[in-house]
Amino acid sequence: MVRPSLPPAFRRLAWSNLAAQAAEQIALAAAPLTAVLALGAGVAETGALAAAQTLPFLLLALPIGVLADRIARRRLMAAAECLRAAALLAVPVVGALGLLSVPLLGLLGFLAAAGTVAYSVAAPSLVPALVPHRDLAAANGRLELARSLAFAAGPAIGGVLVGWTGAPAAFAAAAVLSLWAALLLSRIAEPPRAAAAARHPLRELQEGAVFVLRHPLLRPILATAVGWNLSWFVLQAAWIPYAVEVVGLSAAGIGTTLGAYGIGMVAGALSAPAVARRLRIGRMIALGPLVSVAAGAAMAASIRWPHPALPAAAFFLFGAGPILWTIGQTTLRQSVTPPDLLGRASALMTMATFGARPLGAAVGAALGSLAGPAACIALAAVGFVVQAATIALSAVPRADAPPEAAAPAPAGTA
Repeated sequence: MVRPSLPPAFRRLAWSNLAAQAAEQIALAAAPLTAVLALGAGVAETGALAAAQTLPFLLLALPIGVLADRIARRRLMAAAECLRAAALLAVPVVGALGLLSVPLLGLLGFLAAAGTVAYSVAAPSLVPALVPHRDLAAANGRLELARSLAFAAGPAIGGVLVGWTGAPAAFAAAAVLSLWAALLLSRIAEPPRAAAAARHPLRELQEGAVFVLRHPLLRPILATAVGWNLSWFVLQAAWIPYAVEVVGLSAAGIGTTLGAYGIGMVAGALSAPAVARRLRIGRMIALGPLVSVAAGAAMAASIRWPHPALPAAAFFLFGAGPILWTIGQTTLRQSVTPPDLLGRASALMTMATFGARPLGAAVGAALGSLAGPAACIALAAVGFVVQAATIALSAVPRADAPPEAAAPAPAGTA
């Protein structure tokens, strides 16, 4: 089967996505290293820094979703990338002035993460306007491949830059990538949309939430995404202590198993076109959660047989399966959601997904302190079974080729 030739406007979006994702990953790696090596931060400070970098997904996703349905999406994304670049460039500047502190680093990290939120919300809304309906899956696969490559290589690049040339070079490189992403976005010819009627933002948020929560396909997708992230972060909260105490891994061994996650993401993105050709869209979506069940089982098996190969295989599957899920469910969401609701539907999915993460981490931390890290691994394995059952028992696996994009919802419809 001949791979589709995607339009030049989408190719600019794909390159900007790669640059933006790489900027995010480099900055995420450089920030805690800077906090520890330059500012003497401890565990509490680095934890607060990580929270500051994820908080925008909870606070900004819904407002950005409303904006994405009101204004040109490529302009919104370009403005967010410029904000990210400014925040990243401010780190070496205030550092040179001797004014950098962990709270200020967290504030700048919060501002930089706005670019990631804008991409997560607006890009899925922009893709259907740039590519033919039949090529949505291929286009989403290209975007996920870029994200996977950035996730696999970005942290290593950030660490190398900090180690070889210092933190300022890492933040400067990330800022340059963000500016490149903004430049590419500014050159996208986004088709014009009819001006949206002025309404109260809360009314618009309600409209998007009601559409998603009442839709027979989007509701179980949302529930599955929340369940997966809860389970994943229960596992993440306990992984390092579990790896050391139960599996007996060294620091290098832990790094190797985590590297398998990035390799799995790339493998999943590369295999997505072939999977999409062989499976209906609903089964492709369900395949991701099922692969996570196998991954959770492999991780749980290491409680009984603590061999490093089992966690490595688990992390590889955790990387590969959810990529297929993301490509499939994004394509389906783009197909069944009215164009004037896409931004808010994506925003709700983003906020709910990221909102589940700190809750899962808190559950993992509490359970690990009471019953040990192995109990967290077992609970996470059960959680992955539940999230797979949620999608398997819904109407999603029976969904066939994505239908044509829905007509815009009438103004004021809830």
